Amino acid sequence: MISKKILFYFFGIFFLSASVVYGQGISISNTMNRNYQSLNGKWNYILDPYETGGMGGRAIIENYIPKDKSDRVEYGFASGKTLWVPGSWNMQHPELTYYEGSLWYRRSFDMSQMKEDKRYFIYLGAANYKTTVSINGKEIGQHEGGFTPICFELTSHLKEKDNQLIVGVNNSRADDNIPSKVTDWFNHGGIIREVKVLEVPETFINNYFLKLEKSSLGLKRKQIQGKLQLSGSELPEFAHISIPELNMDYKIKLNNNKEVAFSFDVKNLKLWSPENPKLYKVILEAGKDRMEDLIGFRTVETKGKEILLNGKPVFLKGICLHDENPLREDRANVEEDAALVLNWAQELGCNFIRLAHYPHQEKLVRMADQRGILLWEELPLYWGIQWDNPQVLEKAKQQYTELINRDYNRASTIIWSIANETAPIPARNQFLSELADYIRSVDDSRLISAACKKDQELDGHPDAVYTYNDPIMDKLDIISLNEYLGWYGGLPEECRKKTFKMGKEKPVIVSEFGGGAMQGFHGDSLTRWSEEFQEYLYKESIEMFDQIDGLVGMTPWILVDFKSPLRQLPEVQDGWNRKGLISEKGQKKKAFYQLQQYYNTK
Repeated sequence: MISKKILFYFFGIFFLSASVVYGQGISISNTMNRNYQSLNGKWNYILDPYETGGMGGRAIIENYIPKDKSDRVEYGFASGKTLWVPGSWNMQHPELTYYEGSLWYRRSFDMSQMKEDKRYFIYLGAANYKTTVSINGKEIGQHEGGFTPICFELTSHLKEKDNQLIVGVNNSRADDNIPSKVTDWFNHGGIIREVKVLEVPETFINNYFLKLEKSSLGLKRKQIQGKLQLSGSELPEFAHISIPELNMDYKIKLNNNKEVAFSFDVKNLKLWSPENPKLYKVILEAGKDRMEDLIGFRTVETKGKEILLNGKPVFLKGICLHDENPLREDRANVEEDAALVLNWAQELGCNFIRLAHYPHQEKLVRMADQRGILLWEELPLYWGIQWDNPQVLEKAKQQYTELINRDYNRASTIIWSIANETAPIPARNQFLSELADYIRSVDDSRLISAACKKDQELDGHPDAVYTYNDPIMDKLDIISLNEYLGWYGGLPEECRKKTFKMGKEKPVIVSEFGGGAMQGFHGDSLTRWSEEFQEYLYKESIEMFDQIDGLVGMTPWILVDFKSPLRQLPEVQDGWNRKGLISEKGQKKKAFYQLQQYYNTK
């Protein structure tokens, strides 16, 4: 008789049940500065195209091995069938290029140095899209969301030798996913970011949140506000936070609470900015736990039609970016990937990057801290979202919680965006309004925006004035807009006829504009797909947008060509979105220099 557990796997409920509790587990921030054992490298795998979770009457997570020559088993993790982790499965084997479905990874590891007074957690930087984690035949958690961290406790399930970690990942597209079924980027499946086993004390600091209080900006003694979260059963009486460079040591009385807010004053604080990306070593201690981080302190707010960084107006010279290394056609997952694109952005003259359309790898965000590059971060609340589905709203809140927990202490991140190119309807307006309120409730130290649509959506763009009165703008600190006049509708010269009128007195960012060009293809300025056409489009677009009242920045679409199944024009696109200023081989197009010239004047 087949057990109920096996039936559970066979009928696909394993990945697809609406009863799954999303975001189970624990949030642990700053994992790269903790003790850990890396599990990156080659993993064995089994395809599960029918999404059963089991084969031959056994669940895959059991990793069953025949007991003798008569024993029957109908699956196995073959030694020669491997995938590199981190990395998308699509780019590693030709037969997996467009595979969407379930795949099971296995990694064996030892814990010979395991200590009785420690706790152990499995941490995955991200896996796309639905993930189930098991250890030694025991399922320990499920997670939904393709770009935020996953963390579950292993402590009671570990042994010294031959631990069997099996991770199931399903990248199937679905109407109630975030993103939904259709996106203009490649659906990289699998464990796309690093995997590690964390070692922490029995009671440890799992999260901490530090910010510079805006009201103290003009004072000699500035106030740092913070919150500390602990995990464990036996809490110490006090925690400590110190910043050695500032000769600051502050004692936090816990009063037997696992979460406590605090504040302290500091003198001679140097503020973080693009011109001076000052980071301080911050040390946090509680009981036997000791954490170090590099943190910058700055304020960001709006005043009228300006964005103020540390109380001074800033113009955001930006670009959009996908989280890919185009040279190896894979998700970005190492520091070299981050350095590659940040070098290009800084050569372009950028002080700002829109991380589209989902959370990027943490290594890039930390490198932006070091280099003084401001960031816009967002979830893929994009085309086709089920705005009237309460579960989807809860998924958005959960994924934003995971992102904020990861990046709260990064000075570079100044904007959370809640949507891209979504049409105003009552259900959408309510969804985004509630999400904006939620984000402010957990992080009021950053600005909120969304890429809005103009009021008119008629072919040919007949109106000389583009107006913006999206109801969600009431909830935004910054109005952002995507406008592709000259590429989708009309020719670049039509930009000279257009002006913009905003329904709110708020700062404006042009969050997308541009057009495609095949690097190395040349023609005159009206030859579609030529570098000259893209260059001309950038020239006319920049002149048009530069006239917007309240313009505080722009992030043209996009720094580098990126993979997209929606783009299939033979010998031009071939599965690539060609709107990049740089080709997938790293070669700059003429429009790169057009934008660079503009940024050099700002």
